[in-house]
Amino acid sequence: MSRLRRFFRTPEAIAGALILALLVVMALAAPLLFPGDPQAIAGPALLPPFQNWSLPLGTDRLGRDVLAELFHGARTSLAVGLAAAAAALLIGSVVGTLAGFAGGLVDEVLMRVTDAFQTVPSFLLALAFVSIVGPSLGVVVAAIALGAWTGPARVARAEVLSIRERDYVAGARVIGMHPIEIAFREVLPNALPPVLALSSVIVAAAILTEAALSFLGLGDPNRVTWGGMIAEGRTVLRTAPFLSVVPGVALVATVLGVYLAGEGVVESTAVRRSLS
Repeated sequence: MSRLRRFFRTPEAIAGALILALLVVMALAAPLLFPGDPQAIAGPALLPPFQNWSLPLGTDRLGRDVLAELFHGARTSLAVGLAAAAAALLIGSVVGTLAGFAGGLVDEVLMRVTDAFQTVPSFLLALAFVSIVGPSLGVVVAAIALGAWTGPARVARAEVLSIRERDYVAGARVIGMHPIEIAFREVLPNALPPVLALSSVIVAAAILTEAALSFLGLGDPNRVTWGGMIAEGRTVLRTAPFLSVVPGVALVATVLGVYLAGEGVVESTAVRRSLS
């Protein structure tokens, strides 16, 4: 059975895939359905949902279209989640491969650096980094990746340690391949599947971290974010709770979708051994 068919065997994976598909559609359709500035004034302030069909989710306290902000916020969440996960996996894979393959002093130094990063909570590290460097989308991505690479590094190191003495690696040494070439051409590709299994967790954590930073006013000020929408709605929570509820539900659903889809990917790529 193909991996794709195995992925869609469980209802959890199907639900996760549908939620992520909806997120992707929202992100791609945002500039088509809501061209121009999503933060422009679109109507009277604090218009409740379903009162005006041109503004189906109403407006915020400045009169901005909540639906337009929701769609454009999906673009930010998707971009941050994928970019931060890619950066964290790249850094972690490189560090873990070098540590596991080189061993000795290199392994000791890199693992102590990894331990040092793990002693600081990832959100506090991101908070400090963005506060010092300044809020922008690139800085937020770098800040999240800075606190997320340690998990992939440890998994990559463990896999490399189990692979580096296999016959095909020894054969590569015999024919004179450079150690760096062996590490990244022969060893790393075989160590990647368990590392990539962490991607869904990292993406979900990145989306939540970005929302939390935006909620605290440390997100990119030039982009609409779900965290910023929740923070904006907090000031009128009693009179217009929908301003926080709508992006909050979208955020929870997205993280849940990423997690469920990740579980499906892990299940579909797992090696099934027949019992003898």
